[in-house]
Amino acid sequence: MTCRRLVLPVLCLLLAVLGTAGQAQAVGYRYWSFWDRDATSNTWVYATQGPSTARPSDGDVQGFRFSVSEDSKDSAKPRGAADFATICAKTPAREGSKRVGLVLDFGTTADAPSGSTPPRLRTACARVDDDATTADALAAVAKPLRYDTNALLCAIAGYPTTGCGEPVADDRPKASASPGEEAENNSADGDGKGGPSVGLLAGIAAVAALGAAAVWQARRRRD
Repeated sequence: MTCRRLVLPVLCLLLAVLGTAGQAQAVGYRYWSFWDRDATSNTWVYATQGPSTARPSDGDVQGFRFSVSEDSKDSAKPRGAADFATICAKTPAREGSKRVGLVLDFGTTADAPSGSTPPRLRTACARVDDDATTADALAAVAKPLRYDTNALLCAIAGYPTTGCGEPVADDRPKASASPGEEAENNSADGDGKGGPSVGLLAGIAAVAALGAAAVWQARRRRD
């Protein structure tokens, strides 16, 4: 009887751990993220302002990436070339205006809404007034744009046709990583096959060890 009293709670805990392992799924959101290109480090940095308030300078490069992510920490970065000289090579400077290089990454099929095919990544050089915002630059080269009632950017160049920041259960295949991110992601995620995490396996092993110890203690007292 002692053995039963000791073992059952441990077994219940083990079953609880196993049960939640299959049910726990992170929830992400499908949306357009907004990025600034740091000219010094030549890397993408998540924008601290929205496109409707950010006012880029002549020669700046900014990017948009459509993907599913939980927050800015795991959001996919724009891919492809992001060099201002290349993007705006055919757009000469003009007094009273500025040029902004834009990288528009429509994401992968893994991130696309059901039944949608993402357009190919493209770049554009927007020539706008000196006081124009990023939203103005985007409107100059990538219409139609779609916003929700809270001014959240929902679609660029008409993509996607529906939806805006909707939650998505994170049981999809991972989106393609930006250049330089793939090795880091593989290192962090293991083999990427979606199996139990190392922490989960360690927790199960610990609970199993507790169960074995409880059985041993019960037998020792009984003998």
